[in-house]
Amino acid sequence: MKPLLPLLRSFKTLFAAAALAGSFSSQAAYPDKPVKLVVAFAPGSSTDIVARLLADQLTVALGQTVVVENKPGAGGNIATQMVMGSPADGHTLLIHSVAVAVNPSLFANAGYDTLRDLAPVAMAAVTPNLLYVHPSVKANNLAEVLALAKTDKLSYASSGNGTTTHLGAEWLFRSLAKVDITHVPFQPAAATNAVVSGQVPIASTSMPPAVPFAKSGKVRPIAVMSVKRSPALPDVPTVAELGYPGFEANTWFAIFAPAKVPVEVLDRLNAEINKALTAKPVTERFESLSLEAQRLDRPAMRRYVEGEVAKWGKLVKDIGVKVE
Repeated sequence: MKPLLPLLRSFKTLFAAAALAGSFSSQAAYPDKPVKLVVAFAPGSSTDIVARLLADQLTVALGQTVVVENKPGAGGNIATQMVMGSPADGHTLLIHSVAVAVNPSLFANAGYDTLRDLAPVAMAAVTPNLLYVHPSVKANNLAEVLALAKTDKLSYASSGNGTTTHLGAEWLFRSLAKVDITHVPFQPAAATNAVVSGQVPIASTSMPPAVPFAKSGKVRPIAVMSVKRSPALPDVPTVAELGYPGFEANTWFAIFAPAKVPVEVLDRLNAEINKALTAKPVTERFESLSLEAQRLDRPAMRRYVEGEVAKWGKLVKDIGVKVE
């Protein structure tokens, strides 16, 4: 029987090599069916527009159709829960906004932990939040807005309770400047329209709905909430420049996968998405929407998301905002 042992060892070696080769083959074959890109918000939203731009590019790059599926509801939590519970093979992805970093602190039961249940794949775009007023408001800069708030009863519109347009404004007004300006939540485009019509004197929204009105003079931009000025409104100073260093409240869009998707798949997706962000149809549309492409490798993206989860979680706690 002894002469059989070397033969059995040879068979074991062959089986191991075959298994390893099969593993490599499986990894190399990704994707082997259509990829679903689940959008956390409704058709026509900024998140949806970014998703469809990237889906067109990725369909070519991956050699499989990338299907966009909208699953709005509960601030994006429905889509997030759907994706985190899907097979961890890279064929179901999530595109979400900065809300994915805010919601676990904001909702009594968001149903997920961002850093535990999701794998950051790639950033896509970022846009600063913008503070602006109706032209009739007797304030031309941030200092004058804050001074006016101490003598007049003012209100401001945001893109909704718990959004960074709301939380950023509360951070600025209540925590830093110590002024009381009443918050009035709207849907994103409706918040801008409320200021344009004079219904509300002040707004804090992301850039896309506001920039056309700022350029036409229908609203007066006061400050951008990023750490650097926006190319869309280069003459508008940042909140940080105006006496509040380190202040940053952006709206961003990023792609995530279920937590246990293989690293090789995540790395490929990251590379393809970063490449897609340089395509002319994407860059031109981003420019028209006042979005800036944000290309990060996966470690840098994870660090960024970790920082956002910590920052907004602390702010939600400090302000005392909760959504049931």
